[in-house]
Amino acid sequence: MLNQHRMSDSHEESLMTLENMKKRKQNDDMLSDLPDCVLLHILSFLNTKHVVQTCVLSKRWKHLWKRIPILILHSSTFSTVKRFTKFVSKILTLRDTSTALHILDLKRGGDIEPQLLKKILNYVSSHNTQLQELGISVCGDKSLIKSCVSSCHALTSLKLSVYPRGSSGTPNYTPTLFPISFDLPLLTNLDLENFAFWGGESGYVEPFSVFTKLNSLVISNCKVIDSPVINISSETLVNLAVTCPLEKINVDIQNNSSNFAEIKLSTPNLCTFTFKGELFQKICGDGLSSVKQVNIDDSRQFYASVMHGLVLFSWLRDFTDVESLTVTSTSLQILSLVPDLLEAKLHSLCNLKSLEVELIPLYDGSLSRSIKDAMLKKAAAKVHKEVAKLSKAFIARLKPPAIPDGIVDFLRQNSPSAEINISTDFPHVLNLKQVAESIKGAKIVKYRPRYAAPGSSSTAPASAAAPASAAVPASVAAPASVAVPAFAAPPNLHLYCSEKDGKSSNEDKVEKH
Repeated sequence: MLNQHRMSDSHEESLMTLENMKKRKQNDDMLSDLPDCVLLHILSFLNTKHVVQTCVLSKRWKHLWKRIPILILHSSTFSTVKRFTKFVSKILTLRDTSTALHILDLKRGGDIEPQLLKKILNYVSSHNTQLQELGISVCGDKSLIKSCVSSCHALTSLKLSVYPRGSSGTPNYTPTLFPISFDLPLLTNLDLENFAFWGGESGYVEPFSVFTKLNSLVISNCKVIDSPVINISSETLVNLAVTCPLEKINVDIQNNSSNFAEIKLSTPNLCTFTFKGELFQKICGDGLSSVKQVNIDDSRQFYASVMHGLVLFSWLRDFTDVESLTVTSTSLQILSLVPDLLEAKLHSLCNLKSLEVELIPLYDGSLSRSIKDAMLKKAAAKVHKEVAKLSKAFIARLKPPAIPDGIVDFLRQNSPSAEINISTDFPHVLNLKQVAESIKGAKIVKYRPRYAAPGSSSTAPASAAAPASAAVPASVAAPASVAVPAFAAPPNLHLYCSEKDGKSSNEDKVEKH
């Protein structure tokens, strides 16, 4: 009797297990039951390489990838150039030709093969009537690229980083001349790298006024020809980002004249200004008065003088309506080089609500020596004994304060209630508790622990920081935290596959390096 009960229980358990397995299998395949339009939307957030890999899931997915209206082609997700070239060629051949192409994002870290580039651009031109977003980052034939872009009149977003073939790793390269003939009436986002702007015989450079709907503009590593000024005129521009000051070409450099062109803004609706690079860039115009958010990242500047400090001071003086200011501690160090700065009256920043400071270690070098020299000079103006005392301290490896004394109060002299938030990725070499205590009302908002996994972040009290004397490898690089208007494409999930190919070419090795 007992055995019968056991057999009955066992049978019921088996039936339940089978039922659960059936349900689980059904649940596992619920994704395949979704309509094509939903699946295609989900896949549009993936790199094209990973979209194609879904064809092995089931018959339902076998040909789905051919109808994706978005192509994200990045050579960095392939172990060799040969694999990337072969993959792209097959994609363009096998893709459903009746499917519209809305977005194409091409990145090739190095010289792209001429035939492959021509094939891609021909494909783009054949689908240009519905192409909305185009991104091309290559070393290749710039004339072919410009011709292709000129035919894409429906573009709303354009990102171009074009270098001549063979220029990878070469500092002396010829920038691509930006064509003033682009007919892109719907363009709202423009991101340019390695372009030169020229106004013709008139010498008046105003390259963006033809884009009547432009909302965001990013200029990286660009130059200005035959003019000391570049004019940015736009009634619709809201976000402007500049990476590296704009160098002048074919302009006589007079004594005390800068090598860099001045930016003149006529942008009444400009809201966000972001600058990343060395503080050489001069800016003027009525567009400064409308800016609400300013982001400055000069974390890679290793040399500074009073001139750099004066450039930054002129920016702060002209941004009269700023509510949010984000700077690095390097910016504040450079600003402190301005003579008698703390005695000056700053008539701007009256509406400042938040000051964000990213702390970056000040390593021994030209910038550190400039800061120390400025501190010694200030000490000499007060008491001579202080100079000798300070000199001995520097010899004994005393580090200048992470944030110069009094500089924060100087910035918020017209907005004493502004919130001060401090963050860093180097809590192990900076005494955060000391920094927080030295600035009234300052708050440590976030930092990454020393042994955190890459990409992780956490919050911790300032008292958890290690002593400022902790050592840091010289190879540690300061990360950029400034937000820059991005190319409006779906996020690329870098799901790198573990591919190995023992026959990588020399070019592959150079690219990986």
